[in-house]
Amino acid sequence: MPDWSYHPLFKPIVSRLPGSMGREFIHRGMSFIASVPGGSRFIEFLGHMAPSNHLKRDFLGIPIASPVGLSGKVDPQLTGTCAFSHLGFGFIEIGPVTLEPHLERHASFQNEQIFFPNSLESIGLEKTIRKLQQIQTYDKPLFIRIAKTDSLKELFLLIESLIPFSDGIIIEDALNIEQFEELRAIHGNTRILLSMPVTKAKESRAYIEQLFRCGFIDGIVLEENFMKQGEMKFSPKDQTSEMVLALKELSDIPTIVSGAIYEPNDALLYLEHGADLLFLSSGYVMTGPGLPKRINEALLDHEHTQVEHSGWQWYWLFGFFIFVGGLLALGFSMTSVILSYDEAFLQLTREQIVALNPKIINFMAHDRMTLAGTMISGGLLYMQLARNGVRYGIHWARKAINIAAIIGFFGILFFIGYGYFDWLHGLFWAILLPVFYLGWKKTKNAREVSTSINRTNHPAWKKGTWGQLAFVILGFAFILGGIVISTIGITNVFVSTDILYICMTPEQLNAMTEKLIPVIAHDRAGFGGALISVGLLVLTLSLWGFHQGERWVWYTFLIGGIPAFSAGLLTHFFIGYTTFIHLLPAYIAFGLYIVGLVLSKDFFFETRKI
Repeated sequence: MPDWSYHPLFKPIVSRLPGSMGREFIHRGMSFIASVPGGSRFIEFLGHMAPSNHLKRDFLGIPIASPVGLSGKVDPQLTGTCAFSHLGFGFIEIGPVTLEPHLERHASFQNEQIFFPNSLESIGLEKTIRKLQQIQTYDKPLFIRIAKTDSLKELFLLIESLIPFSDGIIIEDALNIEQFEELRAIHGNTRILLSMPVTKAKESRAYIEQLFRCGFIDGIVLEENFMKQGEMKFSPKDQTSEMVLALKELSDIPTIVSGAIYEPNDALLYLEHGADLLFLSSGYVMTGPGLPKRINEALLDHEHTQVEHSGWQWYWLFGFFIFVGGLLALGFSMTSVILSYDEAFLQLTREQIVALNPKIINFMAHDRMTLAGTMISGGLLYMQLARNGVRYGIHWARKAINIAAIIGFFGILFFIGYGYFDWLHGLFWAILLPVFYLGWKKTKNAREVSTSINRTNHPAWKKGTWGQLAFVILGFAFILGGIVISTIGITNVFVSTDILYICMTPEQLNAMTEKLIPVIAHDRAGFGGALISVGLLVLTLSLWGFHQGERWVWYTFLIGGIPAFSAGLLTHFFIGYTTFIHLLPAYIAFGLYIVGLVLSKDFFFETRKI
C-alpha cells in the first residue's frame, strides 16, 4: 500500500473505522497478498521499496539491510508481519509480548494522532509463538520485546520461550544489577537491549553505562515519551531535541531510537547524532507506508554519489528508432494511409476503396494515426528512461524498459493470427530486437536505487501523492484499453459505433473483399499492443519514478503524452468520428493526464532539500 493509495484512498476510510478494524483490514490484506504465489513480487512491483545494498550495516553482529525498522506497536497482532519485509524495512520488532493476551483496548486515530492503550496490545505468549513458527523462514532480523512484568520468573520464562525466534531481546524492566547478572549468566549469548523512555534514559545515564560496561546489556532502545490521557496515551510530535540530547549523552552505547520519526529529516537527524538503528511507530501510521523508502532514499542522497554507467545508449537508440518509426507511420497515415503492399494484399487500390466508401479509408487512417501517436510517445518515454535513469545505473528505469519492450515484442503474435503480416512490421521488429538485446546485455550492472532530496512532509509532497495516483490510474487505464482493443480485434474487430461510422456491416465489407477486415484487425492489433507497452511505461514511471526535484519525470509525462493524446483525440475530429461514448475513455484518460501534471508539478520542481 504505497503513499499514492494510502493518503488519497485508504487512510481517510480506515481512520474512521472502530477499534483495530481498519489496521487489521490493511495488515491482513497485505499479508494475504504476500502469501500467495507471486504476491511478494506484486508488492515489490507496486512500491519498488527494497533498500539499496549501500545501506547495509552490522549491528551487534547482525547483518541489517537498512537502518530503518518497524516497531511492534504498529502490528501487535502480527497480522502484517509477512508483508512488512517487502516494504523497505531492514528489521522488524515483535511485541511487546506478555504471558497472557491483552486485547481489551486497541490503538486508534483521533485528531490526526495515534492513541495507544496504556497497557499495549499483546496476543500473548502462546499465540505469538504459533505466529513466529509460521514465519521461521523470515528474511529480516527479528527483535522481540518483552513487556514489563512484576515477576522475574515470568520475565525469564518469556525470554526462554522467545529466544529461538529472535535475533535480539528487548526488555522493558529496569532490573537491578544482581538480576541482570543472573539474566546474563543464564542467557550469555543472547543479545539483550534495555528499553527506556528518553526522559528516563537521561536520568539513568550512569545506571545504563554501568550495565553496558559490565556486559549485562548489549545496547539500549530509546523510546519516545508518551503522555497519558485516561486509559490511553499518545506521543507528542516534537521530541527531536530531547532525543538528540540523549543520543549525545549515550554515544558510546549501541542505540536504537524507537518512535518520534514522522519524516525523513527526523531519521537523518537521529542517525547523525549517534543512533545505530530506527524503529518507526506512530510516524509510520500517520505519514504513510512510503516512509521507510523515503528515509532510505534520503540516506542514499546523504551518503552516496551517482556514477554514470555505460550501455544506456542502446536503450536510448531503441526508443529513438520507435520514435522515428512513429513519425514515419504518422506521415503515411496522414497522406496515402495504405501502402503498396497493403494494396497488393487487398487487391484493391486506394482510389477503388475511396470510390466504394471513403469512410473506410478515414477509419483506417484513424487506427493508423493513433498507432503512430502511441509509438512516438513510447519512443520518447524509452529515451527519457534511458538517458535519465539507466545512464546512472537506476535499476527501476532498466526494469521499466525491459517490461514494456518485452511485452511489446510479444505483440507481434497478434499480427500473425489475423492472416495479414506486412513485411515492414517484420523489418521494424528485426531492427529493434538486436538493439534492445544489446541494451539489456550491456546494462546488467544497473542495480542502483534512486536517491531523494525529500526531507519533510511538505504540502507539495502531499499534493504530489494525488498526482501520482492520477498517473498510476492512467497507466492501468492504458494497459486495460490496449487489452480491450486487442481483444475486440481478435473477436469482432468492430464495435457498434465503428459500424455506425462506416455505415457498412462486416458482411458488406467482406463482400468488397474478404481481405479488408484482416487488414483492419491487423491495425487494431498494432495499436492495442503499442498501447499496452506505453501503458506499462506510464505505470512503472509513475510507480517508481516519483522523486522530489526530478523535473525530467514531469517533462517526460508532459511531452510524452502530447503525441498520443493529439493523435488519439484530434484524429477523430478530423475524420468526423466524434461519437461521445466512443471518445469517453479518451476524455477520461486526458483528464487524468492533466490532473496528474497539475498536482505533481510543485513536487517535481521543488529542488531544495526540504
